[in-house]
Amino acid sequence: MKNDPRSHGLWELSAPPAPVTPALVGDIDADVVIVGAGYTGLSAALHLASAGVSAVVLEAVEIGFGGSGRNVGLVNAGLWVMPQDVIAGLGPVHGPRILRLLGDAPSVVFDLVARHGIACEAEPAGTLHCGVGKAGLASLKERECQWRHLGAPVRLLDPAETAEKIGSGAYAGALLDARAGTIQPLAYARGLAAAALAAGARICTASPVVSARREGGRWRLRTGAGSVRAAKVIVATNAYTTAHGDALWPEVRAELIHLPYFNIATVPLDAAQVRSVLPGRQGAWDTREVLTSFRLDRAGRLVIGSVGALRGAGGPVHRQWAARALARIYPQLAGIGFESEWFGSIGMTVDDLPRLHRLADNVVSMSGYNGRGIAPGTVFGRMLADFARGVISEAELAMPVTDAVPARARRAREAMYEYGSAAVHLLTARL
Repeated sequence: MKNDPRSHGLWELSAPPAPVTPALVGDIDADVVIVGAGYTGLSAALHLASAGVSAVVLEAVEIGFGGSGRNVGLVNAGLWVMPQDVIAGLGPVHGPRILRLLGDAPSVVFDLVARHGIACEAEPAGTLHCGVGKAGLASLKERECQWRHLGAPVRLLDPAETAEKIGSGAYAGALLDARAGTIQPLAYARGLAAAALAAGARICTASPVVSARREGGRWRLRTGAGSVRAAKVIVATNAYTTAHGDALWPEVRAELIHLPYFNIATVPLDAAQVRSVLPGRQGAWDTREVLTSFRLDRAGRLVIGSVGALRGAGGPVHRQWAARALARIYPQLAGIGFESEWFGSIGMTVDDLPRLHRLADNVVSMSGYNGRGIAPGTVFGRMLADFARGVISEAELAMPVTDAVPARARRAREAMYEYGSAAVHLLTARL
């Protein structure tokens, strides 16, 4: 996208074409206008249109341009934080609600894929959270205990089972979550868009919103060549909310700490190599603070990723790290060639919990997915659609409606993520 091979890499090369979505021209009316064509915005549009509510999506660039088209493709259940920490952070009412919602979220994704025939390489085979050393294994044991207390189908694998599932003895154990899986993330976003269009929604790409003003009891959102007038607005821009001085909702950007994340894909493995790597087709990531994620795509490429940005001096550092990390986990792949690379930004919050805000009267936003965008974005989009059409009240939402609070030392934290991850990878590349 934008002639940048490092924006979406393998996913843009292998995804089916996006549906035709011309830029907005002229003035139109809708019941709900949605800003952002990622998982949240597209899911909201699909569920609104399916219920007979007129919805228009305004996207500044292309479908899935943000994190929805750049992530590794793990369809995870829950959040990064432990279940008990979710309850502690959101309280006894909303904590259990969001755990139920996000625990079931992968099944919602895979059901949508099946119902709408979305060609996105869906593999509902589970995920493997891999333990690094004693500390990592202890963390996984606690996570298993908390999730099993809630009835979740998770199981801690011993070293032998872990080695069999991963195809490597690099980890002390792994937590298998049967609810989860993998998809081709950009293909999923494009498929959601096609389903939303088929249901009657309208999606306008290359249509950045330049102003939002109240006119009587409705909102008018203007782009460069047109406008949409609607009673309600859903802001679903998350980590790709504009940071310019004329930003419409600067509080969303001010609250999010951008964490850069990159992925590098190998050339397709041969048949013997494919059989030796993740034979059950689970996606995987480990318990390191600067984590490693890895999964196969449908063509047998191994995608390895971590925290970091593939720009400036960081590019060669992270590429060298990827080669070393891959050879450490899978010695049989040492020296294999890489085919594509890409990176983007994850919207982090100070407590690693998502945020639901009322930005103005009848304007709501959802953000702060903290690296868990696919399944949460899908069900949060559905939730916002139900809220917009009055199916659920504010008191029934899975998330509390709060005011945005700027993150302290945001720029310093973002620099730490980018340059700190490069330092970690530079060091570990030489160990």
